[in-house]
Amino acid sequence: MKLLQDILAGIELLETRGDLSVSVQQIQFDSREVKAGDLFVAVKGSHTDGHQFIAKALEMGAVAVVCEEVPEIFPSGVALVKILNTQLNFGKMAAAFYDFPSSNLKVVGVTGTNGKTTIASLLYKTFTLLGYKVGLISTIKYYVGEAEFHATHTTPDALQIQELMARMVEAGCEYCFMEVSSHALDQDRVSGVEFDGGIFTNLTHDHLDYHLTFAEYLKAKKKFFDQLSEKAFALTNTDDKNGLVMLQNTRAAKYTYSLRTMANFHCKVLEKHFDGMLLSIDEQEVWTHFTGIFNASNLMAVMGATILLGVERDDILRILSELRPVSGRFEIIRSPEGKYAVVDYAHTPDAIKNVLAGITDIRSGNEQVITVLGAGGDRDKTKRPEMAQEAVRQSDKVILTSDNPRSEEPEQILADMEAGIEAHQKNKVLSIVNRREAIKTACMFAKPGDIILVAGKGHEDYQEIKGVKYHFDDKEVINEIFGNN
Repeated sequence: MKLLQDILAGIELLETRGDLSVSVQQIQFDSREVKAGDLFVAVKGSHTDGHQFIAKALEMGAVAVVCEEVPEIFPSGVALVKILNTQLNFGKMAAAFYDFPSSNLKVVGVTGTNGKTTIASLLYKTFTLLGYKVGLISTIKYYVGEAEFHATHTTPDALQIQELMARMVEAGCEYCFMEVSSHALDQDRVSGVEFDGGIFTNLTHDHLDYHLTFAEYLKAKKKFFDQLSEKAFALTNTDDKNGLVMLQNTRAAKYTYSLRTMANFHCKVLEKHFDGMLLSIDEQEVWTHFTGIFNASNLMAVMGATILLGVERDDILRILSELRPVSGRFEIIRSPEGKYAVVDYAHTPDAIKNVLAGITDIRSGNEQVITVLGAGGDRDKTKRPEMAQEAVRQSDKVILTSDNPRSEEPEQILADMEAGIEAHQKNKVLSIVNRREAIKTACMFAKPGDIILVAGKGHEDYQEIKGVKYHFDDKEVINEIFGNN
């Protein structure tokens, strides 16, 4: 419980009515969640305007309303506050309601197109191995110490972020690592979070269904670094052409990581194998259980952030050799007769390119690479032909199939992907709508030593079709077909 006036501390109030000392049981932006004694904040979202649901919130028992536009009719017994930009200020109000939990944690955010989940998850594992109690907010799971919670979004809404961080503080966590998506930045979901550091991975074609242009997508990512304080660090990947752009206006201390050029954190890949890579870091050789150049880059981000948070270099070098790949990120499954399957979340053209380049790096030259690829429905359609083109360019055979079609017809999604395939390439491409049959066909085509990439879903254990989620796990299906169960 919190007083309304305390929740609004530091926010410019344009108009007030009623008693600002009223006690608030909970803060809500979804009128369906409002209960007696709650504060309802009318947020203008990307799809709906909370102002349309003020009357519903009052019916549900709201004792106070914060809005940008005052309703013509409003009951006298309820507190009302008018402010500018409820979306931006909602996170600040949520932070105040939960006693500013991020101020009692060291919070590091990871943003970029690819690599966010791997880096955030490996930081969580690293600090856990170092003996700390840690929180994680990621695509795969949310963790409060060892307690696990179902992840609803890459970056949850502002209220859920503050609630999770409050749980972390209560549980004795010292660190929180979180993925920060472009949608979350555009919608101010991390407003109210005090970040101690930010990491930029890369920026490639994705989410243009939402941002419309690449420039707007970049702007959303850059906003994260522009808002970091002078007490924070900004760690960026200079192997990406937009890496230094992220640092242009930041007040944070600037650091870089790279595999190609001189940087604060740098490594060379000495050997590449299916079961790992040998890296040279500061002239010291370190064996890791990761495969692919992109993962060497991810490990440099982890190392850099860990050192910037005060860990000794020798300690992190030791732990790098202990870390294991994140679920559904270049995860390798071997059949009894020696076929290999790589399960990866790759769902952008650049991610497909990188994962196949990682496979190519460890081929001896004779193995076939067979790629099973889908594209999500109700998402950026412009990347579909590019994903298919990348798959065809680096594979011996490609099977196009369903991912999560959601409300779209899977046949249309496949048609969009097929548009990226040139006439002379079509002889090595099949389209099979049923994902299980597509994976089964790829496994039948494969001979011992061949490599099957099953891309797009990674850690996900469902398929979403016409609003219904059905259990479907690529790893389970592959193990079943391989006879590993």
